[in-house]
Amino acid sequence: MPSQQSVFPNLRYAQPGAAVAFLTEAFGFVRHFVVTGADGEVEHAQLRAGSDLIFVSRDRDDDGYELHSPLVLKGGSQNLCVRVADERLDAHQARAEAAGARIVNPVHDSPAGVREYSCVDPERHVWTFSSYAGE
Repeated sequence: MPSQQSVFPNLRYAQPGAAVAFLTEAFGFVRHFVVTGADGEVEHAQLRAGSDLIFVSRDRDDDGYELHSPLVLKGGSQNLCVRVADERLDAHQARAEAAGARIVNPVHDSPAGVREYSCVDPERHVWTFSSYAGE
């Protein structure tokens, strides 16, 4: 029986519509659900990364949780790690870089015994794509 997702990352973006476009183009995420506001900007989106969901929400000054885009904060506080099959990592990095991701650590063998790379999206969220499968 497949496992159910129990953690749903929710990232804030100053320009969530642009973020959704970038994340689908650069990383191959798939739009699952999108809600737009009266101004046409994305309020909330759910993107599929494989069988899991990542939430994208609009950054707001009055956010009750005080969550903000790293672009607004001028730095981040977390890194998301997404599994990509080892044989697809090099092509995945090339796709991300071609779409505008800034590669901060190219594909390499990590001390943990997996291959991975890390990049930064346009609003400075840090992403690691790794062959780690949760062993």
